[in-house]
Amino acid sequence: MNNTIFRPLHDRVVVRRIEAEAKTKGGIIIPDTAKEKPQEGEIVAVGTGARDESGKIVPLDVKAGDRILFGKWSGTEIKFNGEDLLIMKEADVMGVIA
Repeated sequence: MNNTIFRPLHDRVVVRRIEAEAKTKGGIIIPDTAKEKPQEGEIVAVGTGARDESGKIVPLDVKAGDRILFGKWSGTEIKFNGEDLLIMKEADVMGVIA
């Protein structure tokens, strides 16, 4: 992300999609128009956390560099420094890939 830093607020994370393989196991090439957007990504940046009922900040369970799975319609697509990214709440993250 060049020299400009984008820091999400509160319980939001910035995600870069990880592109899926372009062909099937049988070697059939899937055209771009038939591909679905991947639901796997890498966290680029995280917010500081959400506040609980007492006002205390609860840190996020994910961190920059984590590979994650997220819902098909999760997040808001943005273009930042020429790169396509997603901003979503941590609650939209289904899990971390170990």
